[in-house]
Amino acid sequence: MNGSQAWLEKDFYKALGVGESATEAEIRRAYRKIAQKYHPDRNPGDKQAEERMKEAAEAYDVLSDAKKRADYDQIRRLGAQGGGFGFEGGPGFQGSVRFEDFGDLGGIFSQMFGGGRGRRRSAPRGEDREAEAHLSFDDAMQGATFAVALPGDAPCDRCGGSGAEPGTSVSACPVCKGQGIVEENQGLFSIPRTCSACGGRGRQIEKPCATCRGAGTVARTDQVRVRIPAGVKDGARIRVRGRGGSHGGAPGDLYVVVHVAPHPIFGRNGDDLTLSLPVLFTEAALGAEIKVPTLDAPVTLKLPAGTQNGRTFRVKGRGAPRVKGGGYGDLLATVNVVVPDKLTPAERESLEKFVELHAVNPREGLGV
Repeated sequence: MNGSQAWLEKDFYKALGVGESATEAEIRRAYRKIAQKYHPDRNPGDKQAEERMKEAAEAYDVLSDAKKRADYDQIRRLGAQGGGFGFEGGPGFQGSVRFEDFGDLGGIFSQMFGGGRGRRRSAPRGEDREAEAHLSFDDAMQGATFAVALPGDAPCDRCGGSGAEPGTSVSACPVCKGQGIVEENQGLFSIPRTCSACGGRGRQIEKPCATCRGAGTVARTDQVRVRIPAGVKDGARIRVRGRGGSHGGAPGDLYVVVHVAPHPIFGRNGDDLTLSLPVLFTEAALGAEIKVPTLDAPVTLKLPAGTQNGRTFRVKGRGAPRVKGGGYGDLLATVNVVVPDKLTPAERESLEKFVELHAVNPREGLGV
């Protein structure tokens, strides 16, 4: 197998379990699912999980970047059309050829995979994390600061993050000369690989730290304070930049999913609050001024005479705070005419007298 074929078999789409037409969101979801399953924090000491995580992180680093992905797809197409470039062992070719020898194409390889001696590949971006915040309805309307507990890594106090037992030395890896990668000559190409001697760290530890076992970090739970804006809706996702996971490169982001408890009186429709307003049938018939609750002080609503059951009145500016744009929504109060289930003899007599005076058949239009 020549060098180009070895590289072309590195299928980043397969590593994430997505198709070549996968959207950015599908790639992100696939990587997040793998990270949740194989992250070292959840699989301490599991080398297979660690390798699976590294494979997925490398794939995500390329496929999540539009330019890198386009370059990767282009090279895969070129390899398929050229049969893996098919030059190894051909007349006039001796030894190995570096990426730089291929002009623009070599530049693509170098930019994507750190080609060129003395250059280390940048660490992949850390995975995004997700947490949940459970708020009361009132806190959601007023805004709140919520503390999120995030498990993660912190520098080891015993070794100061070096990974070495205090008093022992840390030296550059003699295999990769401290670069973390080595170049393997495979016919046509010289391909950078993670140094197996140091695992890509670029250093060797004489005696690993007794606390962190050479990792340089220990597990720690941090409290991240997240500001929840006033008017936040149930199910909203709040992004906190740079508080996700990290693999030595740029950290990912934290997404806080908000769950808002229902209110015993108010409902919600977008930025508007809704309210079922009980009204006596006499108030609906004669008209009345009724006190209506809001998030603040009550307001007076004027019901016109003859108000029908189910009619909705809009009270401007008494709804939920708008997260974007400022201001408030409205309060939508829907009339619910209450019919008494019991009548006193005097009440019954009065209503029977009303029926005599108001001899109107409301079902006349039904033909019955």
